[in-house]
Amino acid sequence: MRRSFSLPAGFAARLRRDPRTIARAVLGVLLLANLIAAYAVFRPVGGSAEELDSQIAALQTSLQRRQMELQSMRQLVSRIQQARESGDKFLGSYFMDRRTASSTILGELDRAAKESALRPKERSFTYDPIEGTEKFSMMTVVANYEGTYGDLLQFVNRLDKSQRFLIIDTLVAAPQQGAQGMLNVQIKFNTFVKEGASLG
Repeated sequence: MRRSFSLPAGFAARLRRDPRTIARAVLGVLLLANLIAAYAVFRPVGGSAEELDSQIAALQTSLQRRQMELQSMRQLVSRIQQARESGDKFLGSYFMDRRTASSTILGELDRAAKESALRPKERSFTYDPIEGTEKFSMMTVVANYEGTYGDLLQFVNRLDKSQRFLIIDTLVAAPQQGAQGMLNVQIKFNTFVKEGASLG
C-alpha cells in the first residue's frame, strides 16, 4: 500500500512567512552533511591510509610466506619422486625374482669360489617372510667351503665387488686337522627376493 508524504499544512505556511526557518533547516541539513563528511574523512569506511598500508604489508608478507611454503613443497615432492625412482631402480637392480634367485645366487657363489680357488662343499638355502610386506622375502644361504686363508680373502673380496646384493651375516673359519694351512669355512649370506611378478 503506497503512502504519500506531505508536510503538515501549518509547517508550510510558517516556512513561507519566516525565511529564517528555511535558513535554519538548510543549515541543519548542511551541518549534518558536514558531520557525515568529517566522519568519512577521519574514519573512512575501509580504514585509514595507515591501516590500509599495514593491511597491504601484512598481505604481502603472507603471500611471500605462502610462496616460500609452496616452493618448499615443490622441492619436497621432487625429492620424494627422486627417492621413489632411486628405490625402484635399486629394487630392480638388486632384488631378484624368487623363481630365479636360488640358481642366480648359487651360480654367483660358485663363480667366486672357482676364481678364488676355494672348494665348495654342502649348501642350503631358505626363504623367510619379511614382516610388514608380502612383496619381498629374505633368502638365507648357508654355504661351506675349504681352502687357505688367502683363498678365503679373495672369495670375500670377489663377493664384495659382486653385482648381487649379498649380505654376509656370519663367517666361521676353523683349521682342518692334519692339513697344514687349510680351513673349514662356513658362511651365512642374506639377500632379498621379490615375490610374484617383478616390480615395474
